[in-house]
Amino acid sequence: MSAEPAPPLARSTLDRAAHRRTDPQWLARAWAGSRVLVLDVAAEGRALVRTDVSPPRLVLLDPADLPSTLAEGAMFLGVEPDGVPVFCVHAGLPVLPATRAAHLREIGHLLGDRDAGLFTTALALTNWHLRHLYHPVSGQPTEAHEAGWSRVDPAGDRIWPRTDPAMIVLVHDGVPGPEGRCLLGNNVTWPSTPGQRRFSCLAGYVEPGESAEAAVLREVREEVGVAVADIAYAGSQSWPFPGSLMLGFLATADPRHPVRLDPTEIAYARWFSRREIGAAVDGGQVDAGGAHLVLPPPSSIALFLIRRWLDGP
Repeated sequence: MSAEPAPPLARSTLDRAAHRRTDPQWLARAWAGSRVLVLDVAAEGRALVRTDVSPPRLVLLDPADLPSTLAEGAMFLGVEPDGVPVFCVHAGLPVLPATRAAHLREIGHLLGDRDAGLFTTALALTNWHLRHLYHPVSGQPTEAHEAGWSRVDPAGDRIWPRTDPAMIVLVHDGVPGPEGRCLLGNNVTWPSTPGQRRFSCLAGYVEPGESAEAAVLREVREEVGVAVADIAYAGSQSWPFPGSLMLGFLATADPRHPVRLDPTEIAYARWFSRREIGAAVDGGQVDAGGAHLVLPPPSSIALFLIRRWLDGP
């Protein structure tokens, strides 16, 4: 088993070509020769993927096969390595043979670098638009500008896409080998499944005026009452559900320190050995306090961090 080279939703081959976003003449020409990703907003931003290939691939359409009215609201994602522009539109998904609708959560880790980047960018941008139909200061309605990369109210006040920084940390004891342990938690908001209990890394939003490292210290202390050290950055990825940037870390703590849960945040927390985590990753059943351990979904940076620790010394 080897660690992934990057978090699953941190991969892309696209040139965003930001200088083209304010060039309406170029955009009009580019649309005619582009590839188009269709997201169905009514279906939580699902896109079409091919079912006759493995791994799955996004279905990108020719603009000539789409209603001409979609061109006006198209979001320019960037230019592919072969020079072809890519746009995203919001519409119902067409019915095509050997395809199905899929969500980024479901298939993000299975997609190639190109498709992972396209889908993640399109969904992140889409969710920002859906949450900013009104200007946060003036309260006036906004409309999309700059090929989908800003919104403007009637007075001309412009807003740009933003993401919410959040830290996520895999806390471990620094011990090498199969008996080394990591600390995982079960969030109170996660749905309960009989006989199963989902555990993941500890996470939380970075507060105003706070560094990401300070947020690691604070969130771990607040959620499980444990002090951490040796905080090391491990990577980041977008988590467009609806609009976070997950900053991933590894940190050490002493498992002899008592775990004190914040009951408003964490329902359960416990230390798992590298042997137990390895068994769970391989599909085995691991006891997690009277239920079977369920690890984070494959498209998450949480599982990326767990795998990175698992493959360590």
